[in-house]
Amino acid sequence: MKIKCLIIDDESLAIKVIEDHLKNFDHIEIVATFNNPLKAYPIIEREKIDVIFLDINMPQLSGFAFIENLSYKPLIVFTTAYREYAVKSFELNVLDYLVKPIPFNRFLKTMNKVYQQVYITNATSDLNLQQEPHIFLKVSKKLIKVNLNDILYIESLKDYIKVITTLGDYVVHKSLTAISEELPQSNFLRVHRSYTISINKIKSVEGNTIEIANRRIPIGRNYVKITRERIFKNEDS
Repeated sequence: MKIKCLIIDDESLAIKVIEDHLKNFDHIEIVATFNNPLKAYPIIEREKIDVIFLDINMPQLSGFAFIENLSYKPLIVFTTAYREYAVKSFELNVLDYLVKPIPFNRFLKTMNKVYQQVYITNATSDLNLQQEPHIFLKVSKKLIKVNLNDILYIESLKDYIKVITTLGDYVVHKSLTAISEELPQSNFLRVHRSYTISINKIKSVEGNTIEIANRRIPIGRNYVKITRERIFKNEDS
């Protein structure tokens, strides 16, 4: 099943940038692109669009007004040259806010959010989607698809992270904070300034350490309370 998306922007070059970025991802279908947002309404509900990449400043209708007139609301990612609308945007519960020019690394973070929403939160009716929640990691110049269920833990290496999985390890130029924000909080937990773990992969807890795959991972002093609350809550549920 494809994730269906629309791109709405009054600038053709801006649409082309989003199209080029999306070509790097599996299971994405660009259903249509529009320079005029008014022409997009009929297709949104008919095609059950999952996500819209939406400009804010457009002559026919602003992105904010466009959202207010939606009867069926897909995930919204604002793409704009203006930073000052960010607060108002998130008050509307948009998924993300991208400032032009949009670098691919930043776009990748957005797409991982899209996958989490579609494949985990909203995929209750499609068993195949439920079986394969994943994120994409940019390793060197290649995008690697990693199933969330394969991730054991993630270690910070200053400007990089090491993602340890059951199938191998991946070194990625990204912060631990950034990757932790892209992972579903129901399954992943930051337990130390240098470690985020998969809760389901915990083998044992002893003192202020957690054992995962024969590796002892420390629980940071500032993370002890939330870590124990989350671990024992999961055990009780």
